[in-house]
Amino acid sequence: MQPSDLKNLKIAVVGAGYGGAAAAKALSLLGAHVDVYEQAGRIREVGAGIGLRPATMNRFRQWGVFDAIADVSSPSEYFEILTATGDPIMKETWPADGEQTHTHLIHRGDFIDALMGVLPEGMVHLGHKLETVQDRGDRSVLTFADGTTAEADLVVGADGIKSVVRRELLGDRGPVFSGEHAYRAVIPVDAAHGMVTDDNLRMYIGRGTKVYLLPLRHRDQVSFDITALCPDATWTPEITKDELLATVAGFDERLVAIARDLDLDTVNIRAVYDIDPVDTWHTDSVVLVGDAAHSMLHHQGQGANSAIEDGGALADALREADSVKEALARYQAVRKPVTDELQRISRQGWTEAEISDVFPGQKPATAAGQE
Repeated sequence: MQPSDLKNLKIAVVGAGYGGAAAAKALSLLGAHVDVYEQAGRIREVGAGIGLRPATMNRFRQWGVFDAIADVSSPSEYFEILTATGDPIMKETWPADGEQTHTHLIHRGDFIDALMGVLPEGMVHLGHKLETVQDRGDRSVLTFADGTTAEADLVVGADGIKSVVRRELLGDRGPVFSGEHAYRAVIPVDAAHGMVTDDNLRMYIGRGTKVYLLPLRHRDQVSFDITALCPDATWTPEITKDELLATVAGFDERLVAIARDLDLDTVNIRAVYDIDPVDTWHTDSVVLVGDAAHSMLHHQGQGANSAIEDGGALADALREADSVKEALARYQAVRKPVTDELQRISRQGWTEAEISDVFPGQKPATAAGQE
């Protein structure tokens, strides 16, 4: 689209999470008028750590916000997968993107704060819970719970796994329970029982459980995450300390000790859900990004990265296409094959036998410690 067309484009982004904030930044750099509508009264991201891949960091460099992210993250050279008792399965450097070779490990709260900090003042409107979306062809109308409305030439649905935008316009088979729970906590490095000696991500797998240690060196903390099999599909289940410890029985005693020391009041406990691939991500004037389009299990660590890449790809498509409608089709054609595959791979159980499928070309170094 011509710069003059982009400058006159009015865009409404629904949701101020990773995908919404990234899309807002990328789209505002086109010169478009962007408003972000967030249902929460304040931006607050709970949970633990994530890894921002080299390609994602290069998007931030392109948008001029690399330093804002790097200042609150720790660069990691590689990731390692081990058995429950610490025998090596694989060790791999992160997939490089040009000269960028490090994945940056960051706390979710720091990440969203950094993204919010690089958006223009007045762009984000809190307390706007979306109720309906009407697509009128060349524009769409949003109606919020407080009765207010907004019109836009393009609506970007970045409203997560339970997306109202997806439900209203594109059909919704609903979230799918994975049969797993995730227990996430952030602890001081000193409470890691000597398990963290550098800035690299490690995952221990065994008996249906995965334990992640993700250093947040810039905070002098560690993200300690357990993903374990559980049939309880309650979105925010309650567990006992004994139930938590049962998930890591047989793991390295230092990992068991970390779990034993946890205060359950500080642990974020969630059932793990994703969605099946969505056939179509857009209408003529509405499009989905991030979890609204392709929520995936966290086993590949690609949820946030995919949301960032969506924002960049959408901005690229608008710049390159002749119309909004053409741009949305181009965006889906570029991104959907990638995220469909990530959704598929992320659903794999990550037994040792599956490692070579999840990471093609990698061969397990040992079969010890797996069932």
